[in-house]
Amino acid sequence: MSLLTQMRQGGRGYWLSAPALALYIGLLVLPLGLTLLLSFNVFDYQVGVKSDSYTLDNYGAVLTDSYFYEIFLRTFWISALVTLLCVVIGVPEAYILSRMGTPWRSIFLILILTPLLISVVVRAFGWSLLLGADGLINQGIQAMGGRPVKLLYTPFAVIIALVHVMLPFMIIPVWTSLQKLDPTAEQAALSLGASQAKVMRLIVLPQVMPGVLSGSLIVFGLAASSFAIPGLLGGRRLKMVATVIYDQYLSELNWPMGATLAVALLLVNLLVMLSWNRMIEGRYKKSLGE
Repeated sequence: MSLLTQMRQGGRGYWLSAPALALYIGLLVLPLGLTLLLSFNVFDYQVGVKSDSYTLDNYGAVLTDSYFYEIFLRTFWISALVTLLCVVIGVPEAYILSRMGTPWRSIFLILILTPLLISVVVRAFGWSLLLGADGLINQGIQAMGGRPVKLLYTPFAVIIALVHVMLPFMIIPVWTSLQKLDPTAEQAALSLGASQAKVMRLIVLPQVMPGVLSGSLIVFGLAASSFAIPGLLGGRRLKMVATVIYDQYLSELNWPMGATLAVALLLVNLLVMLSWNRMIEGRYKKSLGE
């Protein structure tokens, strides 16, 4: 094959990818660029956004105000706990799913994926009916002679609803990794006298770590940027970064500060996820002896 033919085929590939690239630029790069530019604009409560004036005061406020520190800290500890719970629940569930026979595996896979077809807002309202002061849980507690417990508008409500929503995003990557696992390796280890716990620790877990890593990154990113569940189940007092951004845009009308918080959330989220990715990848390579 001549060099000219290779260049033509390479150029054809670039042209075929041009629509996807244009869509990527139009829906992701351009909005992010405009948000970044807006974060440097000056805001005045008398005249609104001054698009011809630029300042770093918005970033200074985010870095120095203890209120924003509290919001970011709450957002990330809730997201980390949700991720941990999804790992603890999702990995065994994915393992059981991978060991099921063909009819039951398909049924349970549909049951896992079906909630994704329901709006997050609808599911949040469902949890509010369960956790409210007159909800089913408190009705059950009162029926047993107990006193009502405040569950709604607490971190517990936000965490349990986020785990419910995010769990499929953990199960599917782990289940996909388990499909590549050779069952004969487990059988060989068991036949040589290894316990089931040792087989899980030395054979299964190292093989599913890429799935756990992918799932944890997806869950953490979605939980940290979640808006509907913190807004509906956390109330006005239990704010997370996404709800504060909403308030800045639509209540305060301070678009530059909302854009600044959005950029800060993106950067901190990327930093946490890249650090987590590097740490888990290092341990995974070490477990494989690389």
